[in-house]
Amino acid sequence: MIATQIPVEKVQQSRISTVDWNNLPFGKIFSDHMFLADYVDGEWINDRIVPFGHFTIHPASMVLHYGQAIFEGMKASKLEDGTPVLLSPIDHAKRLNASARRMMMAEFPEERFVEAISQLVALDKDWIPPVAGSALYLRPYMFSTDEFIGVRPSETYRFCIFTAPVGPYYAKPVRLVVEQHYVRAVPGGTGEAKAAGNYAGSLRPAYEAQQKGFDQVVWMGGPNKTQIQEVGTMNIFFVIDGEVVTPATDGAILKGITRKNFITILRDQGYKVTERVVEIDEIVEAHEAGTLQEMFGAGTAAVVSHVAELQYGDKLMTLPAVEDRKIGPMLKKYIDGLRTGTVEDKFNWLVKV
Repeated sequence: MIATQIPVEKVQQSRISTVDWNNLPFGKIFSDHMFLADYVDGEWINDRIVPFGHFTIHPASMVLHYGQAIFEGMKASKLEDGTPVLLSPIDHAKRLNASARRMMMAEFPEERFVEAISQLVALDKDWIPPVAGSALYLRPYMFSTDEFIGVRPSETYRFCIFTAPVGPYYAKPVRLVVEQHYVRAVPGGTGEAKAAGNYAGSLRPAYEAQQKGFDQVVWMGGPNKTQIQEVGTMNIFFVIDGEVVTPATDGAILKGITRKNFITILRDQGYKVTERVVEIDEIVEAHEAGTLQEMFGAGTAAVVSHVAELQYGDKLMTLPAVEDRKIGPMLKKYIDGLRTGTVEDKFNWLVKV
């Protein structure tokens, strides 16, 4: 329910006619408008929707020097009757604020977050792609704006939401390598926050993996780097002899919204789902025993990213063909069905715009 109408400055000329809906590279095409708000003197002010465009930023803006920057990733889609919907928006609002607390940033009111996204999507609903498997990607984010060189929390912030039509992501099964040198995060660090710097730190390991012919890395943790954490920028799931296993969120692992939804769906359908420490040796043993049935990443962009091969040291583990898998494809179909209205929203995750 929208409580307050946000002031809107509409574009003079929409760019939507230039979009090739059958060719949507991820993150390169942006819709007409964006939402902005500013944190000044202890409160969020000046909520507005304006034409998508550049910011002017001071060279001493603290975000450029000390990295107070957080973000979320969401999607809007349309039901079969054309109604735009959001999936679990309040969970994203809560996680943004959890990230803000960890990074000593201002929290943004959760209902205001959902209201802003709802009004922005309603305005640009024609940018929701009509192609199956596509969506309107939503990027809420916040960064510090104090014009000051000194290590302390900023006293001012900018909150922004823009949207981008995207096609299917990570369509092909991926090849992964276990990362045995670099570390993504440790308990007590910032791994549980969706902070920009976490992703900057992941670029070198991903590049080196790609130079060796892999798509991404499996991040490891624990005292001897033997405990599986995440895969690339996604949470990770295994199916071992019918049991679904995923690493427990221990402070180093992002509390994924898709991860949370998957666990709920699976338990509702009677699957055994275990959240615990997952050792790499256990995965090797399951593969050798023929009980490693599935391995997939879970995240907003791809929803499900099937793993075809996993390299650990000199061991190359090949997973069963995707067409022979049951759980990963079911979860992808379930979420896609929710977004189009062909699957019942029994958990009340959808918010109509």
